[in-house]
Amino acid sequence: MSVANFIPEIWSAKLLLNFQRKLVYADLVSRDYEGDVSQAGDTVHINTLGAVTIGDYTPGTTDIDPETLATTKQAITIDQAHYFAFEVDDVDKRQMAGTLTAEATKNAGYGFAKTVDEYVVDLYDGVDSGNDIGAVNLADGDDAYDLLLDMRTLCAEKDIPDDGRWCVVPPWVAGLLLNNEKFVKNAALGSKSADALLNGHIGRAAGFDVYESNSNPVVTSGGDDYLVWAGTPSAIGLVTQINEVEAYRSQAHFADVVRGLLLYGAKLLRPDGIVTAAATSTGS
Repeated sequence: MSVANFIPEIWSAKLLLNFQRKLVYADLVSRDYEGDVSQAGDTVHINTLGAVTIGDYTPGTTDIDPETLATTKQAITIDQAHYFAFEVDDVDKRQMAGTLTAEATKNAGYGFAKTVDEYVVDLYDGVDSGNDIGAVNLADGDDAYDLLLDMRTLCAEKDIPDDGRWCVVPPWVAGLLLNNEKFVKNAALGSKSADALLNGHIGRAAGFDVYESNSNPVVTSGGDDYLVWAGTPSAIGLVTQINEVEAYRSQAHFADVVRGLLLYGAKLLRPDGIVTAAATSTGS
């Protein structure tokens, strides 16, 4: 081989990573019930306090008979399990200057989070029918902003608590809102940190922290009506546990193996604590 034909190969230590979707839902639901979860099939039991009766009182004549507090039992079953496992050959590890294992593990962690995000969003299907606004055509930012107001009104009518109210829209609806003066004149971040922006927070309006998610599904079979929903964190319970992340030497190759196990479960605890709409672009 002549010197002229010899072209050396250079392996860059910099990795071209995958595009990553903004993760939203795990931060918008209640994580209060997370505890020790050891295996798939574990169950977290939750007691919901019923209404306390208010009675008339007449001084000197009313006998007060205390009622027994009633609770309703619900359960979140940890019935979802996912894993990752990969190996990094010693030669590859040297060529990547040691970054390959760390970046692959980080990517797998993102994959876990994305899986949970997409599981939570599917819970919209159990929302009370009276909390569904139905199909709404959105031609511009004014229409999109009016939808937020309609959802805010329905939340108020359904006694959904003000504190922590969120609304999640698909990217094209977010684009309409961000091109609307009534939306953008609100504080873009409010009390949210820069990290919140990275997780899809685009602003605050109509009493909602508004988020953008590419996980919002099409809600009509064969159609183009995208889910827009709003609610309060206590409406959905989520329990997750990354049960194992371990590294070991491969028995078959000169390689490191890393694997992890994720256990989780989620439940719509308050079907009356979420409102939904199906948004369609008039121009589509």
